[in-house]
Amino acid sequence: MADREEINVVWLKRDLRLQDNEAIKNALKSDKRVLFLYVFENSLINDPHYSERHWNFIKQSIVDLNEDLQKYNTKILTVTSEVITAFNQLQNYYKINTVFSHQETGLLITYNRDRDFARYCRNNTINWVENNNNGVLRGLLNREDWFDKWDEYMSSAQFTYQIKSEQCISLNEFKTVERSFFTTNLSTEKHPFFQKGGTKTAWKYADSFFKERHKEYMHHISKPALSRISSSRLSPYIAWGNLSIRQVYQEALAYKTERNKRSLGAFISRLRWQAHFIQKFEMEHTMEEASINKGYHKLKKSISLSYQKAWKEGNTGFPLVDASMRCLVETGYLNFRMRSLLVSFFTHILWQPWQASTHHLSQQFLDFEPGIHFPQLQMQAAETGINNVRIYNPVKNSLEHDADAIFIKKWVPELAKLPLPFIHEPYLMTPLDQQFNNFILGENYPLPIVNGKSARKKASDILFNMKKRFDVLIENKRILKKHTLSDRNQLLTD
Repeated sequence: MADREEINVVWLKRDLRLQDNEAIKNALKSDKRVLFLYVFENSLINDPHYSERHWNFIKQSIVDLNEDLQKYNTKILTVTSEVITAFNQLQNYYKINTVFSHQETGLLITYNRDRDFARYCRNNTINWVENNNNGVLRGLLNREDWFDKWDEYMSSAQFTYQIKSEQCISLNEFKTVERSFFTTNLSTEKHPFFQKGGTKTAWKYADSFFKERHKEYMHHISKPALSRISSSRLSPYIAWGNLSIRQVYQEALAYKTERNKRSLGAFISRLRWQAHFIQKFEMEHTMEEASINKGYHKLKKSISLSYQKAWKEGNTGFPLVDASMRCLVETGYLNFRMRSLLVSFFTHILWQPWQASTHHLSQQFLDFEPGIHFPQLQMQAAETGINNVRIYNPVKNSLEHDADAIFIKKWVPELAKLPLPFIHEPYLMTPLDQQFNNFILGENYPLPIVNGKSARKKASDILFNMKKRFDVLIENKRILKKHTLSDRNQLLTD
């Protein structure tokens, strides 16, 4: 034990990239060799917010990184364990001087994990250096000048460094070290619809967006089918850190011209608001379990497991809602408006608590980002107090954004052969219409599980009255004072 070499560790989490990574930059500045580590934590694998699609995306990202690290005769030590257990095992081979990572704005489970790890480091005389993550600041009491600071960070030079083989733990050494670990099998099956993880794939999406696909960005952003092509599709690569926000921001600016300033300007603004919501969650971590506006803690909704089951399975009888859910489950992606529609339908039309939707949605979103997830759930559920009450009308949105029912036909194929008006509203078919189309409502496709019109009125009446309550208004002042910014319905899910 006395002869153990003193090394530094780069603990990778949601920063799965080699470029513009401050943790790597700082680790390489030292005269000590560096070991790259990723821990597939059993506690997170079993956490209900995550699903296999997330772990596969991470595995693909690590494989991509290892391809590049092989040039330096090293790789990422990838183990399945708990973090402290992994570091204890690692110390059998090396004396760890400093651990470098980024500040993670994550779930309560990762917050508690980090708190325990900080105690572990103190007890084992290990330095732990956590770096800023994408301009999100820890410990803020309010948001005065926050956007200016964020813009300054995004405009600053990216972190640059040159990895050298002699700075890293060698591949040959890994053969010995890995004997003490349960190393993670990084193989994944190819999925026909999920985006593949990794920085190289991320740049392919970025290049095609900035060179060509952005041209219809503003026209198609709300269209459930067309947005799949015209939007950047960078959100999973940002969520898991295959690209830094700064890399994407600066790339967008480099491509921005007088001709495309509207579309790329709108895209850049969504990068800002993405950071805004994560900063908000960083400062209001209780949003994971309870509404940010404490006045809404008194709002009680009855639980209907049958409603929730129909919503999760895409069998509510509302075609655009069902198509959106089925598409999300199958592909891991949905544009912002359709995500909002799903949450609005669940919380308003079905009158279910937003907390009951969080696990299912986070498991489906390939780009699950806690700092986006919880603020947006509450905003669409109209439980912030500072935002407008917006109850999406499924039929209106269907007619406006999928007029030819292209999206609905693809994801609810049982409706595809019906006349167009009935695809949008199949429940309008008379018995004669059903007979003529060889279609039986309730068998070929479910009848609406609720009366949409009366459900919307009930939700609207209750929520508009709640906005006037004294306790809600008092909380509004607290929220606005702390965050200084008025939320907008914009975020990076494109």
